[in-house]
Amino acid sequence: MHDILEKIFGWLYPLLRKLDFGDTFAAYISLVFNILILGALAYLIYVVFRLILVTLMILIARKTKTNFDDLLVSNRTAKYIAHLIPFLFIYKSVPVILENYVYWESVFGKMVGIYIILLSLWIVRSVLKAIRDYLKEQPKFSDKPIDSYIQVIMIILWICGVGVIISQIFDIKTSSLLGTLGAISAIVILIFRDTILGFVASVQVSMNDMVRIGDWITFDKFGADGDVIEINLATVKVRNFDNTTTTIPTYSLISDSFRNWRGMLDSKGRRIKRHILIKAKSIRFLNEEDLQKMKSIQLVSNYIDVRQDEINRYNKTYNVDKSLSINGRNMTNFGLFRKYITQYLEHYPGLNKEMILLCRQLQPTAHGIPLEIYAFSKDQRFEQYEYIMSDIFDHIIASIPYFDLEIYELPTDKVVTFE
Repeated sequence: MHDILEKIFGWLYPLLRKLDFGDTFAAYISLVFNILILGALAYLIYVVFRLILVTLMILIARKTKTNFDDLLVSNRTAKYIAHLIPFLFIYKSVPVILENYVYWESVFGKMVGIYIILLSLWIVRSVLKAIRDYLKEQPKFSDKPIDSYIQVIMIILWICGVGVIISQIFDIKTSSLLGTLGAISAIVILIFRDTILGFVASVQVSMNDMVRIGDWITFDKFGADGDVIEINLATVKVRNFDNTTTTIPTYSLISDSFRNWRGMLDSKGRRIKRHILIKAKSIRFLNEEDLQKMKSIQLVSNYIDVRQDEINRYNKTYNVDKSLSINGRNMTNFGLFRKYITQYLEHYPGLNKEMILLCRQLQPTAHGIPLEIYAFSKDQRFEQYEYIMSDIFDHIIASIPYFDLEIYELPTDKVVTFE
């Protein structure tokens, strides 16, 4: 290679000396001419290799079934390589052209060498970006924090690249530079504290499968309530349901508590757990007339017959005095209503009957008796879930008067009139 470069750039100076030009004049003319030739050849090499590499990469991308080479094309990897080749040629040519100019040979050699290092890092970056995009398209990697791993690799490469550049500029041995960096490692750790914590968090989040891209999470501390759209080395981006974006430090996923709704979405149902307050004074025993009237409610008609026969047998066996309703066993409007709601839920098509389904009474409060519905909807989608829950409670609220019950409401003295 050196002999070829000598033939390209070393012929003009001897020719000018034979033509009786002065030594200084011949040296400067030869230097300027060689620089022009070097620039022209470098540009020609760039154009040729760019045409060859880009065209070849596009042809390969069209022929192959894999999408990875298409991503290399879109990330301009071939163009960056085409930039690198002429600079390698320049790096080899500078010692030949500036052979008699030791100082400038050192300066320009270091400048070209630094640019080659930076360009090499840029090429590696484009390849890593293509790998990242390719892995994100694969179903088994689509929910993994690929960005975090790529960023860690690039940080390590940039640290190594900067170390090599510093050693090139100041003519320091790499081993001596590493020893110096080891001495100031505490400062380096302090500077990159968040990055290190973020990397550790990313690894733990990925290994423990705590969060995936696409998961719905709720993080009250940061006001996040939505889908994870990106997991980076330092941050996790969440698109909230109001279309705002919340940025969460990655380390917070392992240091603080948050809620991941993936388990609910992957299950067979989404829980409905809501109650209404029944006024305590409206709860009473049912007499024969009440029972006859409520037999017309189909969902509890058979239950009233079976239950009343059981109660009558018990009261007769123990000779219960029924002049007072409190004596013996009796049915209440609240108990019958709970049975009605249970039957209604069992017949409702939007609920998963294989999961828990019940209507229960909670601890009485100062505002009434809570009647809670605990069930699971078949459809976990937000819109359908809200529709199912609203439909159920619409029916419950409308059914309450049929059992002579009342919903508790705070009393008010204000009367609103419309004119």
